[in-house]
Amino acid sequence: MERADKDLAFMLRYENVAWYSDGEVRILDRRIYPAKTEFVRCASYEDVIFALRDMVTQSTGPYTAAGAAMALAAFQCRDKTKEKQLEFLTKASQDIANARPTTVKRMALITEECLCAAKKAIEEEKDVSAAINSRLTELNNIRYNKVYAMAKYLCCKIPKSGGVMTQCFGETIVGQMCRVLKETGKEDVRVFCPETRPYFQGARLTATVCRDMGLDVTVITDNMPACVMKKENVSVFTSAADAICMDGSVINKIGTYQIAIAARYHGIPYYVTGAPDRMHVSARDVQIEQRDPEFSLQAMGVRTAASGVKGYYPAFDVTPPELVCGVVTDRGIFDPVSLETYFLPDDKPELVI
Repeated sequence: MERADKDLAFMLRYENVAWYSDGEVRILDRRIYPAKTEFVRCASYEDVIFALRDMVTQSTGPYTAAGAAMALAAFQCRDKTKEKQLEFLTKASQDIANARPTTVKRMALITEECLCAAKKAIEEEKDVSAAINSRLTELNNIRYNKVYAMAKYLCCKIPKSGGVMTQCFGETIVGQMCRVLKETGKEDVRVFCPETRPYFQGARLTATVCRDMGLDVTVITDNMPACVMKKENVSVFTSAADAICMDGSVINKIGTYQIAIAARYHGIPYYVTGAPDRMHVSARDVQIEQRDPEFSLQAMGVRTAASGVKGYYPAFDVTPPELVCGVVTDRGIFDPVSLETYFLPDDKPELVI
């Protein structure tokens, strides 16, 4: 089976996102990458849950880590009876899916697929961890290939010699966008990455992938998007999403909403990439994660505010559909208020992860 991560940037290759092997899960620590390339090693699926909550990996990294955690859970319960293994893995699937509140339903798609692979392997008395790893690679291939299709549609909206502004770290779509731009002779496109405090995913992750893929990339601070849009020939604003609700609302890293407002004012289209979420009818169905406010009072571990000052840190915000020009999917670009037309009658859950 040829892997869809071939030739992508270092941090987009499956083993460098999260990987199960020999009784442990290894996760690239994106909190410190690229200044340091270190992996967090997890000896139990509970350790993986802690790593997810501690933001060791972000964007779609948690979905790969979730599958790897299921393989590790299978290793943990390998000496139990068949019935006890299923009981253990069912609980692990639920625990892992609930690691972070905003993405529970999407995470459950991964863990339940892995659970199905585990049940089959248990019945056939095969290596359960290996079966889960194999299924996870299949799911990763499906996702990466879908995102490559998205990138082709997105890049049709990016003019040669144009400028693209991103937000946070869109993971696979960033690498695939860079790949398609080069394939279509648009390697002169400039990418602008807001830093994305407090974890600086734009500055550290998006910018690094764009550099590794050979594009011209510039990091800007989070209070520069409107100014840069006006002065630097930005043609498109794009982001991925933690959830795309069926009413067209976009749930993404805090800051997306204000950039979408600035884009609308400057006549710049905002295209969000990803599959619509039938699990979320509207933004009211999504729990916005409130993270430790102390993170807003520091920058990469260095405190920037005086003692006694309060912080505020919602991890995501909601961009309304009227600010979204289109939802870029593997099946084309859809109007944000007509997302039901994306789905086909025979769609399987794995196809909309």
